[in-house]
Amino acid sequence: MLKPKIKRLQLAVLFLFLSFAAIGLRAVTAEEIPTSGDLVVKAWQAKGAKDFDATIKYTQQCIDLYTAEAEKQQASLKTLPKKRAEIESVQILNDVGTAYFIQAEAYRDIKKDPAQALKLFKIVLQKFCFAQAWDPRGWFWSVSKASRESIVKINPKEELPTPCPGTEEQGSTPSCKVSQLPTKIVLYDAGKEDFVDYAKYGELQNVGTKDYKYVLKDQEGLAQAVGEGVYPNTTSVRWDPEFKKAQKEKRLECPHWDFVHSPDLEAAFLKWALAPEPQGVKLFYTGLILEKSGLIKQAIKCYYAIVVHFPGSYGWTYWHTPWSVGQAAIAKINYLLRNNPKLGFKLSDAQIRIINGFDNDVSNDVVITNPGKFEKIGLFEKLKPKTSLEKPVLKRALGTGKVRLAQYETGDWQLLVNDAPYIIKGITYAPTKVGQSPDEGTMGNWMEEDFNNNGKADGPYDAFVDRNKNNLQDNDEPDVGDFLLMREMGVNTIRLYHHPLKIKKEILRDLYENYGIMTVMGDFLGKYAIGSGAPWNPGTDYNNEEHKKKMVESVTNMVMEFKDEPYILFWLLGNENVYGYACNADKDPEAFFKFANEVAQTIKALDPEHPVAICSGDILFMDKFGKFAPDIDIFGTNAYRGDYGFGSLWQQVKEYIGRPAMITEFGCPAYAEGKIADEAEALQASYHRGSWEDIENNMAFAGGAGNALGGFVFEWLDEWWKGYEPGRHDTKGLWVGPFPDGYMHEEWLGVSGQGDGKLSPFLRQLRKAYFEYKRMWK
Repeated sequence: MLKPKIKRLQLAVLFLFLSFAAIGLRAVTAEEIPTSGDLVVKAWQAKGAKDFDATIKYTQQCIDLYTAEAEKQQASLKTLPKKRAEIESVQILNDVGTAYFIQAEAYRDIKKDPAQALKLFKIVLQKFCFAQAWDPRGWFWSVSKASRESIVKINPKEELPTPCPGTEEQGSTPSCKVSQLPTKIVLYDAGKEDFVDYAKYGELQNVGTKDYKYVLKDQEGLAQAVGEGVYPNTTSVRWDPEFKKAQKEKRLECPHWDFVHSPDLEAAFLKWALAPEPQGVKLFYTGLILEKSGLIKQAIKCYYAIVVHFPGSYGWTYWHTPWSVGQAAIAKINYLLRNNPKLGFKLSDAQIRIINGFDNDVSNDVVITNPGKFEKIGLFEKLKPKTSLEKPVLKRALGTGKVRLAQYETGDWQLLVNDAPYIIKGITYAPTKVGQSPDEGTMGNWMEEDFNNNGKADGPYDAFVDRNKNNLQDNDEPDVGDFLLMREMGVNTIRLYHHPLKIKKEILRDLYENYGIMTVMGDFLGKYAIGSGAPWNPGTDYNNEEHKKKMVESVTNMVMEFKDEPYILFWLLGNENVYGYACNADKDPEAFFKFANEVAQTIKALDPEHPVAICSGDILFMDKFGKFAPDIDIFGTNAYRGDYGFGSLWQQVKEYIGRPAMITEFGCPAYAEGKIADEAEALQASYHRGSWEDIENNMAFAGGAGNALGGFVFEWLDEWWKGYEPGRHDTKGLWVGPFPDGYMHEEWLGVSGQGDGKLSPFLRQLRKAYFEYKRMWK
């Protein structure tokens, strides 16, 4: 992802109703003709304010001025544009289609005129079906698809035109149906060795340098050792009787990417073992399929073949950031060996370092490889305590208050609160009532909402657990409140931003005093144009002195208001600003990190008693953070990498930054296509277990990088608005990622759910992940 996390936004982020702003358009003066993008931004704002007349004014102006050009752009297309540059090249089409959509929603939601809304939604389908709009969470969405859904909602029997080629809506009826026959893989050729000694079949040259390579001398011997599906064994699969059988049954007809999450694991394995992909990518996905079938040793052989033969392999994430296949392969091996101790092996010294690997340009990457080796784990090592029993020797302490950072002579880091080690067992808490949406201007403030009029905030104090999941509050299901449930889960920290919603200090004091939960308080630092005074387009400019002045004022106000509150753990700057979206940190990361460092200096002058952290996006531009932000104490980042945890991230932070780290956001949906609820919950819990174990293994004195301070689970409660219709628990996959069915289902990220939504905001259905954390965080 890979985050990169959407990742993930605090719900308050989208409160300004700028969700679908056009990209890269300038502000205008009164004397100029407004651009289509400016008019769409104003239209969204007017609709969010429920100003019908203004909404119609701006949308109609966009339609009148730009329809002719939009029609030309529509006619120039044969299929839906996929790449961002292609999408933005028809921006007028996107804006006019969006203007019709906004106008239709205004008639439906404000004017209560569904007949006129239907006419306008149909215009999108008939004339502007290739229009797409931008969601600031990180993706474009099909305006025609959303229009089609809206039409069906108004009148399920309404006759609809045929979808345009390539649009998302056409994806529901794929031209090729992948086999859904549940199978397990039975290997025809499992290979002669479980843990292959590559030195027997070739020479590992220049280990630990950029000139590393494996010179294969006995290809036949290695092919026999590794078995089918593992490079260089490219022939055994074709001799596998199951291959011929699957061909005869036409179970291999579809493209190989369609097989990644097919329950027909046998067909998926055969298809991927012969896929026309770069060897590193092919081996990784073959390994994933073998892993699903329980063939752990063969999966490890696939992953290790990447490390030995193709360490520099890379792929691209949904966000078009590079993905190091080799580094992910090492992380997968360590994860599988950790979770299968009966295998009795460990991978020692394996490391792939990528010089210049923190940007999106792979052409300048320099790959330094040490493939390491598999070693048997002896009895003494098995009995050895996980953490060192020796008393650590303090090297230095950062901070003067009750919250400090300590680095020891070993290089390891700890966060200390009142001189005691503090592991961040955090969660994002932003309970949202079903039916509310920032996109529609209906989002409430959980600190103030009191729908049962008892004088208390609903979520924190009146939530109840629907134990039997009957979507009712039975007599034996009393009100307990989220704060108590989180305390019982083991949560000790929440992550919160001081804007744009009002913070009620008395609630956070109660959270701390009666439930023992502290708060990390953040400022968006211009992300989504919050705090900078900049318009959404083009957003915050970190070279603009006026923007910088306003952001410093925002941060100063935050620190002065909260610095003496006992619940403050530390300060947090930004929310994955490096990905852009209404700010230019993605285009000028040096300017962003230099400014963030200036802000950190300002904070420390005002409050020397609390550390300062950044909230970045995975490892993008991490080298620039290390160079230009030396006064920020903690590297925090949103990361969604998979069930194995965070891989090489910890070691990279240690080598390039030399400061402690935390994961500011990680999580997994509790929904997976083709899985029943119980199975999907189990997969979510497994993902969280792998993530937290990786964090634990990299804490001080645990044998890993020694710099992990903890992390924040995303999130406490499902939010139903993220897939567009806030009254429906949408199961659509919003983007491709390393999740159980290959998609991020953003409305299902909670460790607790809201049932059928009818008793929102009070009902809680606790998921398996909740109880997994209750076990791990005890």
